[in-house]
Amino acid sequence: MPVTRQLVLPVHRTVPWGAVGAAGAAGLLLAALTRTGETAERLSLYLLRAAILAFAVGLAFLLDDPARHTTAAVPTPRPVRVALRVALAVPAAAAWWTVALLLVPQGARPPVGDITLEAGAAFVLAVAGAAAAVRFSEVARPGPPVSGGLLATALLALLFWPGRWALFVPVEDERWAAAHDRWAVVLAGAVVLGAVSAVEPVRRRIRF
Repeated sequence: MPVTRQLVLPVHRTVPWGAVGAAGAAGLLLAALTRTGETAERLSLYLLRAAILAFAVGLAFLLDDPARHTTAAVPTPRPVRVALRVALAVPAAAAWWTVALLLVPQGARPPVGDITLEAGAAFVLAVAGAAAAVRFSEVARPGPPVSGGLLATALLALLFWPGRWALFVPVEDERWAAAHDRWAVVLAGAVVLGAVSAVEPVRRRIRF
C-alpha cells in the first residue's frame, strides 16, 4: 500500500490529461447545444450520446505511455499501474458526466439511470480497448487506433446494427428497456475485457 501511494503522483504526471481534457471539453460543448433552441432540445438525447462518444474517445488515450518499453522492468506490476490510471480518471469522469447531465434542460433530459448506463459502458469499453491494445501488441500509444476504432464501431452500429438488438433507440421507443438490458451486457463484457487485458502484455517468442 505505501508503494502504491508513492506511485500516485508519478502516474498522475504520465496520464495524458490534455487529450482527455480536450475530448471532455468537446463533449460538454455538444451537451450545451441542447440549450440553444427548441430543435436542439428535441435532439438532446442524440447530442448527449454524441457527448458521451466524444469523452469516450478521450478516455481511449488514458493508457498512452511513450515510456512503456522502458518501464516494463520496474518492480510494480502493470495491473497496479493500470489500476492507478483508471482510479485517477474515475473522479474526473464522474464530474464530467455530472456537468454534462446538468447542461441538458431538465425537461429534455433522458432517464438519468439509463443514459448513465450507456455512458458507463462507452467509457469502460474505451479504456478496455486501450488495455487490450497494450496487452496484445507492442504499441505504446493505443489511443489513436482505439479511438478511431471506437468512432468507426459507433458509426457502423448506428447504420447496420440489427433492429431486434437495437442499442441506440429514442426514449419513447418500446424497445428502450430491452436496449438498456443489452447496454448492461456491453458494460459487463467491457469490464471483463478490461480485467483480462490489464495483466502483463503478451511477450513475443524469440525465434532463433
